[in-house]
Amino acid sequence: MSAPPAPSRLPRHVAVIMDGNGRWAQRRNRPRTLGHRAGAKAVQVCVDYCLERGIGALTLFAFSSENWNRPEDEVGALMKLFLRMLESEVGELHRRGVRVAFIGDRAGFPPLIRERMAQAEAVQPADERLVLTIAAGYGGRWDITQACRSLAADAAAGRIDPETIDEALLGSRISLAGLPAPDLFIRTGGDLRISNFLLWQLAYTELYFTETLWPDLDTGVLDAAMAAFADRERRFGLTSAQVAGGAT
Repeated sequence: MSAPPAPSRLPRHVAVIMDGNGRWAQRRNRPRTLGHRAGAKAVQVCVDYCLERGIGALTLFAFSSENWNRPEDEVGALMKLFLRMLESEVGELHRRGVRVAFIGDRAGFPPLIRERMAQAEAVQPADERLVLTIAAGYGGRWDITQACRSLAADAAAGRIDPETIDEALLGSRISLAGLPAPDLFIRTGGDLRISNFLLWQLAYTELYFTETLWPDLDTGVLDAAMAAFADRERRFGLTSAQVAGGAT
C-alpha cells in the first residue's frame, strides 16, 4: 500500500469518473441498481479523504449526458438515489464545510431534483473547506458548445467584439471556471478513456486509471493515486531544466 505524499505534493483539485458500479453488482449476481447504491458509500470515502488532507476541490462525474440512454428502469433508480442523497446528505456536507455545486444540463431532470440542486447550491458554508462539484447530465462537448453559444449571443448583441474572444474568455464560460483546473483525474473500473468528461479542463491534468471498481474504493486506492501524482513532473510545455530552474 502506498503512503500518501506530503501535503505540498498533493493536487489542489481532483476529478473522478466513478466507474464500475454495475459490474460490481453483476459479479455478485445482484441488480445493477444495487451497485449504484453501494457506490454512494465511495463518494463519502472520497469526500472524507479530501477533507482530511486539505484538497480543496473534488469534481465527481455522477451522470453523463449519454447516461440518459441507459435502460429506463436503471435511469429511474439513479434518479431516486440522486434525490435521496440530495435530501439526506447535503446538510451534513454543509456542516462539514463542503460547498456543493452542480455542472451539466439540468433540463432532463425531474423538477424536484432541480429544486433540491438549487437549494444545495444556495448554501455557502461559513468555513468552506472543500468545493464538491457533481457533474450531472454533463458532457464535455455540451460544455464547450454552451460556452460558444454564450459568447455568440454576446457578440450578436454587441456586448463583445468577436476579435476579443481568446482562450481566457472562452474558458471563463466553461464549467468550473471559478476553480483551478483539475490537477489529477482518477478513473476507476479499468477503462482507459475520459468519456467526454471535462474535455476543456483536463488539457494538462495528470491521468490515473485503476482496475478497482468504484464501490470498492478505499483510502489505499486514493493513496496510490496521490503517490503516482506526486512522482510525476508537470512541465506544462516547458523542459525539465526549465521546471527545475523555476521558469514560468
